[in-house]
Amino acid sequence: MTQANAEATSNQSTPGEALQVTRAENGVVTLTLNRPGVKNAITGSMWEPLRQIFQEIRETESDRVLVITGAGGEFCAGADLGEGDKVAAHPLNSMHDVNAAALALHTLPKPTLAKVRGHAVGAGMNLALGCDLIVAEENARFSEIFARRALSVDFGGTWLLPRLVGMHKAKELALLGDILSAREAAELGLVNRVLSEDELDPFVKDWADRLAGGPPLALQMTKRMLLNSSSLSFSEALDAEAWAQTVNFGSQDTLEGVKAFMEKRPPQFRGR
Repeated sequence: MTQANAEATSNQSTPGEALQVTRAENGVVTLTLNRPGVKNAITGSMWEPLRQIFQEIRETESDRVLVITGAGGEFCAGADLGEGDKVAAHPLNSMHDVNAAALALHTLPKPTLAKVRGHAVGAGMNLALGCDLIVAEENARFSEIFARRALSVDFGGTWLLPRLVGMHKAKELALLGDILSAREAAELGLVNRVLSEDELDPFVKDWADRLAGGPPLALQMTKRMLLNSSSLSFSEALDAEAWAQTVNFGSQDTLEGVKAFMEKRPPQFRGR
């Protein structure tokens, strides 16, 4: 996918301008939602390019970790209900694009990290929750705001919330649409870390760099097993662990890890 560098601050920005992708040499990919004039709300025409970005990262071997963030001190205000590029298709057809993007993020085997400033509401909250890790600035706000707009929860929120906070708390968040502070979200287990403005960027960079330097095969299999764990018996989980370790012990990365430990140096993992 062509990477666009143009600034977009109006409702009329194109998908390419509104979704900016940058790549660091160590394999850290940063996806920035770039519609700060509307708190990075996502238009109907952006869902398919978003899916394509997730798919491209999945297929690009040199991409090790994905960081999702937003421009202008905001994360994402969800779907743009006042968008200029109204979708002519039936709403169910439009939801197919939303669902495809959510599924592409959920099934992305590589580690994902949400860096949240400002508002993460509606689909924006579930975009963050769909990541493996969430680091929030102390001014961040989270809300499953759908009910306030006479809408039902989407972008995977009905699956994610009960698993993260339990069914009754999930119902509270979804049915009332209350706004949570970053600290409240962290207390519920929705957020991994809450940091000051000055701390956020270096902390996320450290985590992203550590993930990018980790063993790709082992991390991907661990992520898959954790995601599948709720649908497995304990015995089935043990079988999955045995399969994963068998793959690891046959990999060059495990040999490199042992060799680096013996030689007292940092390992150089290559995903092989």
